[in-house]
Amino acid sequence: MPDQRDQQEDQLKSRYNVRQVTNIQASWTERERGEEGRFTLQLVLDNGVEEYILAPEAEDIDVILKLFTRSGGATFDMERKVLMFSNLTVR
Repeated sequence: MPDQRDQQEDQLKSRYNVRQVTNIQASWTERERGEEGRFTLQLVLDNGVEEYILAPEAEDIDVILKLFTRSGGATFDMERKVLMFSNLTVR
């Protein structure tokens, strides 16, 4: 019979499905000639175990890419669709 600590760990794992972002692919797609395009970021998670496509607004893409550059790493919560950056220096 599992002890209370094992049960707590299992509950925590079932609530969170967080993956390490190991690579990103940024793309821009033309919609109509002369019209605004669409940016996408393909997140490669845990060296290809999973992938997820983000479709940020044009004004957000620069900020997201800068956060990737400045951070020590990133994780993505698959259930909550949250991209989290770690080891950012507060100035």
